Amino acid sequence: MNEQANTVLVTGAAGFIGYHLTRRLLEGGRRVIGYDNLNDFYDVGLKQARLGLLDPFENFQFFRAHLEDADALHQVFARFRPDVVVNLAAQAGVRYSITNPDCFIRSNIVGFHHLLEACRRHPVRHLVYASSSSVYGANTKMPFSPHDPTAHPVSLYAASKKTNELMAHAYSQCFGVPTTGIRFFTVYGPYGRPDMALFRFTRNILAGEPIDIYNHGQMRRNFTFVDDAVEGILRIIDRPPVPNPEWTPGDFPDPATSAAPYRVYNVGNNEPTELMDFVRCIEKEVGREAIKRFLPLQAGDILATYADISDFVRDTGYQPRVGVEEGVARFVAWYREFYGV
Repeated sequence: MNEQANTVLVTGAAGFIGYHLTRRLLEGGRRVIGYDNLNDFYDVGLKQARLGLLDPFENFQFFRAHLEDADALHQVFARFRPDVVVNLAAQAGVRYSITNPDCFIRSNIVGFHHLLEACRRHPVRHLVYASSSSVYGANTKMPFSPHDPTAHPVSLYAASKKTNELMAHAYSQCFGVPTTGIRFFTVYGPYGRPDMALFRFTRNILAGEPIDIYNHGQMRRNFTFVDDAVEGILRIIDRPPVPNPEWTPGDFPDPATSAAPYRVYNVGNNEPTELMDFVRCIEKEVGREAIKRFLPLQAGDILATYADISDFVRDTGYQPRVGVEEGVARFVAWYREFYGV
């Protein structure tokens, strides 16, 4: 049986998934060290509101710092000696990566390297880190499998996440750091990011403003409710990977596993949803039809995402619970209450 971690370091604790994960860990009685730089990529007030809901927990401590600040990171590791690290800190935004590439190099690559070094110098039981469905890039074979090659990212954001997976493997191979990458598929829900489609669509429909629908609505996404995403993390943090004795090198070695303590999984819903069906769910909950502005496909976008989660189900018993209609309803109810709409 795997030993339960008592102290968990969550980077990006003031972020969307980071807040929900931290709350679940705290409610489960674990000690959580939160680490976040509270940058202004989107409304800092929303991040502070999330932290405000975590502050009452006695077993929560928060540090404001960048992953790029290696000294600050090592001080936190040396002081608290976390059993497990969950890295949810990253510069997000596919389109933002096209116009602001430097941010992604600093945060997602340099920052992640500092985190790997900290895990090496202050050994941890398990490093779990957020990857993304965007790494599948130009792949068209559906559903996306972690056993498929992912050599053609179509945005720098995707390239940075793929780089994280490669860096993690190197540290697992060279230094024995147990690492698990989770490729999340379009996570949404209460306290979500304002730059994400559900948030933007809800805000604009309620305000009577048009919504931008790219590729003229011909897109599909594997929408994953945040509670299901967090459940996936909770099911894996106490299951550090071990070397796979059946893995062999060759012309096309399996990228999902390794002879090192390394794994990559998909975490998503069971099937994709048409974008226009998603919009109709929002319209139903808001009680108003959207003013739609149909636009061409944007640089960096993927036409469809569809997760093969069979490996994760097999290894953890994970099953997504919240369908799109329920998830959208819960988000819209939160949005109305939070913003007083």
